[in-house]
Amino acid sequence: MAERDLIIHINGWPGSGKLTIAREMAREMGARLLDNHTIINPAQVLFDRRDPLHNSLRLALRAAIFDHLCRMKSGTPLILTDALSDDPYDSGVFEEYRTLTNTRGAMLVAVVLDCSPERNAERLVAPGRAERHKLTSQSVLDGLRSRHRLLRAQGLPLVELDVSELSAAEAARILIERCRAAAESDSQPARPTP
Repeated sequence: MAERDLIIHINGWPGSGKLTIAREMAREMGARLLDNHTIINPAQVLFDRRDPLHNSLRLALRAAIFDHLCRMKSGTPLILTDALSDDPYDSGVFEEYRTLTNTRGAMLVAVVLDCSPERNAERLVAPGRAERHKLTSQSVLDGLRSRHRLLRAQGLPLVELDVSELSAAEAARILIERCRAAAESDSQPARPTP
């Protein structure tokens, strides 16, 4: 049986280190990386969040990107980042990753990064975050953390890692090992959807 493509979805609070760790993983694995800000930043730059065009642009870009990901040549691992909570809307967003995986006949491994509130607060204000239109408001992050839990996808391999005291390189090395092990141990066959 041919080896399936691997798709790794990294979920974590804003400022937890998702993109920094994903970059390390992508470099080590020869993977393509699509972070959530690649999709949402054009709408952030052009429209106020309350403007209906903001959401319609985000949805249109996401649909176009996912359509192209579905048609992308197989053989390259994908790493995707997001900040999804356990609410119904974000659960629906995650279903798009399952659809992508099924369409590609790939293997999806969900990663949840945990980070202590103190370390998360430090990383939230790291240089360059504001320029990349990333969340830097401690009060917004505190509200998210107090009202929600990070989404832990059901029915597929799940890798959880507390990255509070890990460097990006250390976290990437651990996650690569655990994701590969999770993918190898999963025996569910997947076939590309026509």
